Amino acid sequence: MTLVYRGENILRGFDDDIREHLRNEMRGRGITVTCGHTVTAVEKAGDEFITRLSDGTRLGCDKVMFAIGRRPNAQGFGLEKMKVQMHEHGGIAVDEFSRTSVPNIYAVGDVTNRVNLTPVAIREGHAFADTVFGGQPTPVDHSNVPTAVFSEPEIGVVGLTEAQARERFPKLDVYKTSFRPMKATLSGRATRCFMKLLVDGVTDRVVGCHLAGPDAGELIQAVGIAVKMGATKADFDATMAVHPTAAEELVTMREKAMSYGRQAAE
Repeated sequence: MTLVYRGENILRGFDDDIREHLRNEMRGRGITVTCGHTVTAVEKAGDEFITRLSDGTRLGCDKVMFAIGRRPNAQGFGLEKMKVQMHEHGGIAVDEFSRTSVPNIYAVGDVTNRVNLTPVAIREGHAFADTVFGGQPTPVDHSNVPTAVFSEPEIGVVGLTEAQARERFPKLDVYKTSFRPMKATLSGRATRCFMKLLVDGVTDRVVGCHLAGPDAGELIQAVGIAVKMGATKADFDATMAVHPTAAEELVTMREKAMSYGRQAAE
């Protein structure tokens, strides 16, 4: 199998360590990962499909799945005539209550191009109903949205990436670990889990969590509650570990992988 990505690595927008870990795991399972290219043509040749890449490479394939992306379907509704403003990213511009530039017109979901996930659209719809029909103005907080990618290995993330956190906080502590889960050790598989916590060095609050491994999507839902509540690294450390699980690494990481900001120089 060959995976072709337009950028320099897979999963654009995700934490760099997670992206690198997933790529290495895929390669370890015999998947060829080619980055920095686009698909320019797909041609049928007998029982094969010949895929041409932007660098001139030709790949013979049994099957081809080409993800071309998507744009908000906001055209053809007469929004321009009604003076509804569009956002520079292509979606309908709205405020925290999903209200457009025209007070009696609202927009929720992917058409606003904010956080394009089904649970987010549902929450926005509920908040709209509470605001307009329930008499309870309800904004939607789009920060710290737990997200899962059902790749192999599975990915789960919540909060900021390391690059985002370094820009936002004057001090940042990074905790991370890579290990073979017990089930992989017993089966003899070489697969590894990866976990990373980003901590505000001033308040000790956990501002990002990035997981790769079995059931990462399930784990990040629970971790998302803690991050949303403002849990600190001390709160994680004070929580008893469940052994033997991979998740216990989240509450047993003690050594900082690195620190940024003034704290790193102290």
